[in-house]
Amino acid sequence: MKYVGSTATPAGTARGAGFGAAPAQPGSERGTRAQIARLILENGPVTAAGLSTRLNLTPAAVRRHLDNLLADGMIETRSARRPASRGRGRPAKLFAITDVGRSAFEHAYDDLATGALRFLAEVAGPAAVAEFAYRQVADLENRYRPVVEAAAPGERVSALAEALSADGYAASASRVPATTQSAGNGPASGNPPGTRAAVNGAHAAAASGEQLCQHHCPVAHVAAEFPQLCEAETEAFARLLGTPVQRLATIAHGDGICTTHVTAPALLHNAHGSDGPARMTPQPDNRTTTGGISV
Repeated sequence: MKYVGSTATPAGTARGAGFGAAPAQPGSERGTRAQIARLILENGPVTAAGLSTRLNLTPAAVRRHLDNLLADGMIETRSARRPASRGRGRPAKLFAITDVGRSAFEHAYDDLATGALRFLAEVAGPAAVAEFAYRQVADLENRYRPVVEAAAPGERVSALAEALSADGYAASASRVPATTQSAGNGPASGNPPGTRAAVNGAHAAAASGEQLCQHHCPVAHVAAEFPQLCEAETEAFARLLGTPVQRLATIAHGDGICTTHVTAPALLHNAHGSDGPARMTPQPDNRTTTGGISV
């Protein structure tokens, strides 16, 4: 990421590649460049002439900043349709923000959110941060529930992945092959029920199901400091899918993607001989769920 917004600076300023760690000052080279990028972000595709008039800068100065933003991948060019009344001629060039540029400015909101949560934790304690996280996730859960419940039982993880992708999480779902019965429990393994080998085998069987992967997290930088956000989201997934889930990896912890294991509901029924909830055996990494609750 080459360009990072900061709430510590006035609106329209930024810091990033070529700007150093210090905030960009209004009127400086990098400050003007950041202002141009923000104008393109907020107002949509615009011509160099339009930016020149808006900022009261010479066209040459605006084009120099635009060339630098293009080189950094922050903006891209598009061709504007010329009205029929204007006759023939080269269409006007428009400058639009790219996904890279848009993502860079998201950090400004990360800074603001992190600062707000730090203040909340300081004045009201960690429990208040957890309550905030649950309330935030409640909106997500309410919006996703109709989509997930409308899907066939075997397609609910995929439906949840599609809903998450629509919100910018770039999510996907995949099946985890079931382990064989000989992995530990029952006559095929020769291990009587109740032995350590049988318990381990039952746990191995519970490892099958599906994996929900999120390749992007809009709040990863905030969640790195406040894991309550990840915990609330994990619990919401368990409620939406109606089965225990286990977080295996998170972007907030430095992993490449957020990976959530979803236990196959059929395994719960088979292991317990009823439709009642199952208690998951804690894993060595201590990141598991008990009845859908992340611990």
